[in-house]
Amino acid sequence: MSSILIKGGHVVDPANNIDKTLDVFVKDGVICAVGENIAEAADEVIDAGGLTVAPGLIDLHVHFREPGYEYKEDIESGSRAAARGGVTTVVCMPNTNPPIDSRALVEYVMNRGKEAGLTNVLTCGCITKGQQGKELSEIGELCEAGAAGISDDGRPVISSSLMLRALEYSKMFGIPVMSHSEDLDLVDGGAMNDGYMSTYLGLKGIPKCAESAAVARDVLIAEECGGILHVCHVSTAGSIDAVRRAKQRGARITCETAPHYFSLTEKAVDGFNTNAKMNPPLRDESDAEAVKEGLRDGTIDAIATDHAPHDRDEKEIEFALAPNGIVGLETSLALSYTNLVMSGVLTLPQLIEKMSLNPARIINIDKGTLGVGKAADIVIFETENEFTVNTDEFASKNSNCPYDGMKLRGRVNTTILGGKIVYQR
Repeated sequence: MSSILIKGGHVVDPANNIDKTLDVFVKDGVICAVGENIAEAADEVIDAGGLTVAPGLIDLHVHFREPGYEYKEDIESGSRAAARGGVTTVVCMPNTNPPIDSRALVEYVMNRGKEAGLTNVLTCGCITKGQQGKELSEIGELCEAGAAGISDDGRPVISSSLMLRALEYSKMFGIPVMSHSEDLDLVDGGAMNDGYMSTYLGLKGIPKCAESAAVARDVLIAEECGGILHVCHVSTAGSIDAVRRAKQRGARITCETAPHYFSLTEKAVDGFNTNAKMNPPLRDESDAEAVKEGLRDGTIDAIATDHAPHDRDEKEIEFALAPNGIVGLETSLALSYTNLVMSGVLTLPQLIEKMSLNPARIINIDKGTLGVGKAADIVIFETENEFTVNTDEFASKNSNCPYDGMKLRGRVNTTILGGKIVYQR
């Protein structure tokens, strides 16, 4: 393998309390040295002056759609999008066709990721067989195959007793239950957040308690049994408060949010913009501020994209019938830097902690750091120059994205995976 010397970048590595201008030397796929004026001979030298050098980002929540929906995205195209976004590890959600509920399917997804060789592809297994909510999957078998967690994402586990048993079983293997917390009775066919904009547009609204009540239930069950719970895509003040209180009581609970919940509000749906239709739906300004506060005070541990590609024809229909989801891998770092660091919500090290170090800890992998001897998964990005989002340039198969034309900072220049450059702008 080749060697790479990254010269003079602003190195940010929260795991080692590094936040200064340094060099990074990579050889044979691992980080060999981080320090000043490294003079090692290298096959490739990257001048990182004026750029930030950080551990590769880890996204706990993506939908690569394979197997079954490859026309939306496949593991190779999703991996290209991840590399372009500085993401070096992803966790795929299991709501594919068929759902990822067996050893063979877990191994299939991970092997396809290795074949693509552009990002580390991990996957969750299903909580319930076929995501039907009736019978637990073979959780031990999924763990032995390498599942990073278990989830029925896209659907809630309606049965409280099944959720309890899932938390008890997964605890034995040390993996999180990654919960899609939603009360479908309260959703009741809604298409967007219940509020001013739903009334203005004449669309049936989804009350905030459809999420926050379900989060509260899952948190209490996890606390009761000592389970390892990770709450996906929190978007409401009520959800965040439920997690905050449980953490204060010592529960083993983590949670994530997505960039769209702090960079957009329900106003983005105006004009029946289906590219702003997602689940949970975009909320109002008070919830967006609550998400920022949750990130600031540490209640929200991670930022994940919930990258969810859909074909253009699927999105260009009546709003209430359009599928939920947006693509997010190629904009997540820039949206987070622009909306959180530039506004003073987080420092740059805190942002990298939530996009790299904390996600690694949540799924218990030895990544998220630039420590010597660790795998050389690295992102190099610029923070000074503004750029305009252009979905025509996306590596994803689809461009269902409400950020087209938006001006941001935090553009990725180079992504290195295991000591190999997999993306360079």
